[in-house]
Amino acid sequence: MNITGVVVEYNPFHNGHALHVNESKKETNADLIIAVMSGNFLQRGEPALVSKWSRTKMALANGVDIVLELPYVYATQHAETFANGAVSILNGIGANAICFGSEAGDIQQFKHLVSYISKNEDTYQVFVQQFLKEGMSYPKALATAFTKMENRDEMLDLSRPNNILGYHYVKAIYEQSSKITPYTIQRTTAQYHDKEVPIQSIASATSIRESIIKQKKDLKTIEHVVPTSTFMEIQDFLDLHNGFQHWERLFPFLKYKILTSSIEDLGNIYEAEEGLEYRIASCIKEATSFQELMKELKTKRYTWTRLQRYCLHILTNTSKLEMKHVTTPSPYIRVLGMNQKGRDYINSYKKQMDVPLISTLSKYRHPFIEIEKRAATCYALGFDPIIQNKLMTQEYAHPPIILKSVDCV
Repeated sequence: MNITGVVVEYNPFHNGHALHVNESKKETNADLIIAVMSGNFLQRGEPALVSKWSRTKMALANGVDIVLELPYVYATQHAETFANGAVSILNGIGANAICFGSEAGDIQQFKHLVSYISKNEDTYQVFVQQFLKEGMSYPKALATAFTKMENRDEMLDLSRPNNILGYHYVKAIYEQSSKITPYTIQRTTAQYHDKEVPIQSIASATSIRESIIKQKKDLKTIEHVVPTSTFMEIQDFLDLHNGFQHWERLFPFLKYKILTSSIEDLGNIYEAEEGLEYRIASCIKEATSFQELMKELKTKRYTWTRLQRYCLHILTNTSKLEMKHVTTPSPYIRVLGMNQKGRDYINSYKKQMDVPLISTLSKYRHPFIEIEKRAATCYALGFDPIIQNKLMTQEYAHPPIILKSVDCV
């Protein structure tokens, strides 16, 4: 049986994602598609527009058979840890392929680069550290370091976000001695950071989110770039929650947390380095919005994403000590949803698993789950009190979503 994994955020699920699922099935001859999906907070340090449960429904309605959660401790990290966590979960659930979108579109380039850097790791890391000391961001330091290596082939642009992730997926497969075979397909039309919704049917998730937040309750501008099921799910979420989650909604809680924390406490938060805690304690005093705070914090050394992640870890009170214990493989695998085919597979495979397969957090204890609960509480903030209670309860009591064929749109 061909089990193909995809690593996703689906914030929200759009036509480009539907294309990725369909092309992944073709490329790998997949019998089953398993999505490892970030929870309520994402790699760039921002809250998901709609909850993990709504995004799970979107995925299941559009060709995904099983949705597993990428825990907060992996999902909100830099590319290497993000990829390591995702690959370990796919290993644990029995996947034998992974298919990711990339700007390059040629898997041999990724394999060759992983092999090349592995053989020249010491030299490569010297260059990386050199460029970090010069004030480059981590992604730029990685890409620039590669350009300084001798006897290299001009084959892969590591300045592109999906190429970077793809490189780390393939690297994780080799480092974990995984039997997973990597595949890649070339991204179509929209670029990751595009902010305008195009006329054509493929748009970036960034542009879709910007449009939704800007238009507030008028969703017509995105109807042509998302599947019908996604559009209906987003509309349902809006009707039930009276809005969408984003950083400006959470800013008052972040500001309170920073203003009432000591410099020592801020310094113990994960991602606090080189005096960043002093800088944020100073900048927060005059900031009246999240965007204003970020613009004051931003320097050449730190990417916007890195700073957002630090703010997120302050909000969720995630410490360096807690994150110090983050290793692979993932200590558990959490099922968010599945269709009947996915359910049959899990029932047949779960006895072969080396880590617990969990459906509700109330039945399993682990330090990572305590972080998940805090993150869920923080995500609920910004909504009306009744909705907050509902979202908080969902985190530890919500069973996996089981999609019946009649639910598909």
